[in-house]
Amino acid sequence: MVRYADDIIFCFQFEEDVKRFYKALKGCLNKFNLELSEEKTKIVKLTDDQDNDGNRTFDFLGFTHYMGKCRDGVKRLKRKTSRKRYRKSVTKFKLWIKSNRTTPINEFMKKLNRKLIGTYNYYVVSDNFKSIRKLYRQVQVLVYKWLNRRSQKKSFSWEKYELFLKKYAIRRPKIKVNLY
Repeated sequence: MVRYADDIIFCFQFEEDVKRFYKALKGCLNKFNLELSEEKTKIVKLTDDQDNDGNRTFDFLGFTHYMGKCRDGVKRLKRKTSRKRYRKSVTKFKLWIKSNRTTPINEFMKKLNRKLIGTYNYYVVSDNFKSIRKLYRQVQVLVYKWLNRRSQKKSFSWEKYELFLKKYAIRRPKIKVNLY
């Protein structure tokens, strides 16, 4: 059982256990006049094989969980940032950069890096590095785009922007938590 606030995941090895538990859970909740939300409740069989419903992943706490293999070929549960959360993060950074682009550069870059560190602290876990590196690159492009719109003249070429980044670096992601 994995629980966070009002979200819970129950994991079972055998399908018979899932069915028995699901029936017992419904019965227990009915005693207290509570119901399971059918649109939020689902049974997912995590396997490499394609099943009839196509259910091989589930989203929980901003991550998409799926079965994969490590470098040594061992099957294990892996995770990556869910598409919905990734898009939401990019949109938040875009809106923040757009609204703060006229802030003095020192202050702008400090605040941007603090925001990135907060995002990294949550999302940079083992198996999710590719998603976060993609976010880092997207933020680099957004900063380039919006700093070039500070005036009517284009401020940077990409080469000049790379020199700018040497002085005012955008914080790179590093794995914070190794889950294995």
